[in-house]
Amino acid sequence: MAANPTRTLSALVVDFGGVLTTDIWVAFGEFCEAEGLEPEAVKDLFRSNPEAMKLLRGLETGELDEAAFEPRFAGLLELSESDGLIERLFGGLRPDELMIGAVRAARAGGVKTGLISNSWGLGIYERAPVDLFDETVISGDVGMHKPKPEIYLLACERLGVTPEDCVFVDDLRENVTGAEAVGMTAILHRDSAATVARLEELLGVSLT
Repeated sequence: MAANPTRTLSALVVDFGGVLTTDIWVAFGEFCEAEGLEPEAVKDLFRSNPEAMKLLRGLETGELDEAAFEPRFAGLLELSESDGLIERLFGGLRPDELMIGAVRAARAGGVKTGLISNSWGLGIYERAPVDLFDETVISGDVGMHKPKPEIYLLACERLGVTPEDCVFVDDLRENVTGAEAVGMTAILHRDSAATVARLEELLGVSLT
């Protein structure tokens, strides 16, 4: 969605995994290699097995906790060891310092900042830079998930802004489409330098 070129947006809302970190699918590929699976076994599971997505949605919304999710998901991957599965899946993630620095600079420049994240349980947020944000909306805490419109609207309500005031950044196209549907300007994140440059245009502040 194109922003009004005469209007500077006042709020920045971002995803966590894959935006403030390195690519999630790369991390999943590293997990597959370490576990002796085919390189895209996790991605293929989500694409082909409705039960995998059902389990993930349950985890994201808090209907399932990690203890219930891990053995069932391990079974779909035909893994015998389920303990610590989520931590192993995300073990290869690293912080994206350019994106983290951009959010920090935006906040210092007077932009309201928020996080909307579909959670894989709450443990991974122990390493999330939550101090960057005025408000955080974690799917497992609020019982709703992207790309449902309610989660974007909740973030706006907590920030005290309208969707039209916000730019949203996510690495999944469906989540970008969901943000656009409620009136946000959205960026599909693929390259950190390109995302930061676009954010500078939309927010009217220097982020580097």
